[in-house]
Amino acid sequence: MIRSARLLPALLIAASVVALPLVATPPALAADEESADQIAEKYAALLERDYVYPETGKRYAAAIRAGIAAGRYTPLTGEALGEAIDRDVNAVAPDGHLRLRAPEGAAAPGTPAPVRRPPRVPIEQPEWIAPGIAFIRFNVFPDDPAVTAAAAKFMADHADAKAIIFDLRTNGGGGLDQMDVIFPWLFAEPTRLVTMATRASVDAGGGSPIDGIASLRLVKGDVGMVAREHWATPNADARLRDAKIYVLTSGGTASAAEHFSLAMKHTRRGTLVGAPTAGANHFGRGDDLGGGYSAFIPVGRTYDPTTGKDWEGDGVQPDIAVPPAEALVRVLTDLGVAADEAKRLSDAHMPSRPMERRGPAPAR
Repeated sequence: MIRSARLLPALLIAASVVALPLVATPPALAADEESADQIAEKYAALLERDYVYPETGKRYAAAIRAGIAAGRYTPLTGEALGEAIDRDVNAVAPDGHLRLRAPEGAAAPGTPAPVRRPPRVPIEQPEWIAPGIAFIRFNVFPDDPAVTAAAAKFMADHADAKAIIFDLRTNGGGGLDQMDVIFPWLFAEPTRLVTMATRASVDAGGGSPIDGIASLRLVKGDVGMVAREHWATPNADARLRDAKIYVLTSGGTASAAEHFSLAMKHTRRGTLVGAPTAGANHFGRGDDLGGGYSAFIPVGRTYDPTTGKDWEGDGVQPDIAVPPAEALVRVLTDLGVAADEAKRLSDAHMPSRPMERRGPAPAR
């Protein structure tokens, strides 16, 4: 779900372009270097060792090893191998972030290459959408200081807003960097946002993707987990403390964008408008499996510190449920914009990327 400057993004549910794949290896060369069974076994070992829930990790590993023993993976290469292993893993317990990534261009002969969307533009349409109402769309929360600086500038430039609309309907995830320059403007006192818990064995081995982030505070967690709370610390400028905050959500709102959404909902600082989010909760890191293959291993989860519940499979529920394409109209009219003008503005600020969940919703 989350990343920082060191945190690989949990964006695999949304075909991340922030977590760049490893250098492409031609399928034939990959087969020479690493057999299908070797790749599968590496994946099984990583899941058994590092997956956020140890017992589930063992079950994942057992399913993959059963596939190896049955010879299901031996004749496969490229995308076909990744899909076969993913099917076996998801049959055990679906996870919104689990996916084995094949080398670029590794489709089987005669198989159409997968359609790859162009890279996400991190920020779109940061502007005054109407008098006193600021608007910004984040398509991703990347590990990019320039994007973080742009987010900080947006907040400073619109510090006199009576309302800010954060459009996360097409945000596939990322990390905390942009959030940590936004949230200090919105709170009047230090505020606990969410809790993030990493498997203790991963943390102890120096593999926690969230260790060392300044906005996270180490707290006592469940047995076998290391817990850190994400806090918002107010800045010195009080102009936005009472501004209305709206977050537009959809099935395309995934991972770190769900973290942002839950933070606003849990603290009651923002109003979520749209559809339930994607339900991709677990954060983690990328691992090389050899032969150009890689995998994202979820090593932790983010949850509501009051209820202890996360959003895996279910998504974060909106406060005002409307079709995502109508969310901006609803917010603008609630803010007093005339209906015909709200529709015109919504059409002019409609995301170009899909606002639907990619693939079936994971079962709990």
